[in-house]
Amino acid sequence: MTANNCWRTAPADALNGEITVPGDKSISHRAIMLGALAEGVSEVSGFLEGEDCLATMHAFQAMGVPIHHHGEGKVTIEGQGLQGLEAPDQALDVGNSGTSMRLMAGVLAGQAFDSVLVGDHSLMRRPMARVTEPLNKMGARIHTSETGTAPIAIQAAQLRGIDYALPVASAQLKSCLLFAGLYAQGRTMLHDCGVSRDHSERMLQGFGVDLIIDGTTIGIEGGQRLRGREVVVPGDVSSAAFFIVAALIAPQADVLIHNVGMNPTRAAVIDILQAMGGDITILNARESGGEPVADLRVKSSQLRGITIDPRLVPIAIDEFPVIFVAAACAQGVTRATDLAELRVKESDRLAVMAAGLQACGVRCDEGESSLTIEGGGLLGGATIDSDGDHRIAMSFAVAGVVAREPITINNCATVASSFPNFRELAVSLGMHIEVNDA
Repeated sequence: MTANNCWRTAPADALNGEITVPGDKSISHRAIMLGALAEGVSEVSGFLEGEDCLATMHAFQAMGVPIHHHGEGKVTIEGQGLQGLEAPDQALDVGNSGTSMRLMAGVLAGQAFDSVLVGDHSLMRRPMARVTEPLNKMGARIHTSETGTAPIAIQAAQLRGIDYALPVASAQLKSCLLFAGLYAQGRTMLHDCGVSRDHSERMLQGFGVDLIIDGTTIGIEGGQRLRGREVVVPGDVSSAAFFIVAALIAPQADVLIHNVGMNPTRAAVIDILQAMGGDITILNARESGGEPVADLRVKSSQLRGITIDPRLVPIAIDEFPVIFVAAACAQGVTRATDLAELRVKESDRLAVMAAGLQACGVRCDEGESSLTIEGGGLLGGATIDSDGDHRIAMSFAVAGVVAREPITINNCATVASSFPNFRELAVSLGMHIEVNDA
């Protein structure tokens, strides 16, 4: 195995300390994209320097956008305007980043040049028809594999605005079509948007774009100009969730997490864990760069099983792997439904988490789009294959806090895609995660 690809946990008696998690991945992606399409300079601070966001940055550099990465989360983007991108010399490789591929498809669909989007083996298996079909309705000329997966080949086209009812509440789909709408003739109207992350709407407006927002309908007029601006990226609540759950389930814990993004379309994980009895105190609530942020103080708690409100599922979908770990440690039964989206992430997260928890001795009942977990028992040791999914790997590292025996987690290298210093922060709080390179 390659270095840092295999982890081995040991139980922790207590977790204590203060940490700041890396910048929000979703906002970091969008800051690069909109900064590149803006006129003038954009200064980004708090940028997540994980592989996924760097893939977005490198893709736009390959299209002629001067982007200066200063390190420590600081990036300067010399925006080229909507029509200023240049044809790349080769296929744009976005690695493991589904966000990059789906959102960039919307940007590239309206360009005057041809392009191809590719990714790593995992990403090339993920479904892309969700974005390519409505883009084709807008006049795009897009081709995928016969199964609707990448590579995505995009030919130059003039887009037109459409009225489109979103089949699912998906921030990636919504954002893709809004970005394409910038290049379309006329107005693009998206209906039945439901509740999903609203970072694109907030950031488009911050860059000077007028949106039509009426309940669950969002509209955008094509041809609007974006203006460069300062973007402050808050800490990623998805990253904070691992340490929140670790502190809640530890025998003793008092952990303070600084500068966590508390966008109401993202922070449902906090609501779910508090409903389970989690002692989470929201401190110093404020706004930074157009996004609500706060500090979170988390203490060890006796969690209880609940039936998770289906309305919270779309806005906590990325956090469900670690929510399942919390459920395994709670007294009683936890049931979650409407989880079909978990099956088309970096792995089939529903199946992989259920299998991993069962290997640790947890009773789970996996349905087509549901999971019922009977908590309260002691977690045992196991060897887990994360299936190359960063959130699976980190979730079982959290489970190792209370497992009676070591949990060995294989295929952890992809953690660098979203949270490059996860293990460093975990160890600083008192978690035990050894790297086994053998």
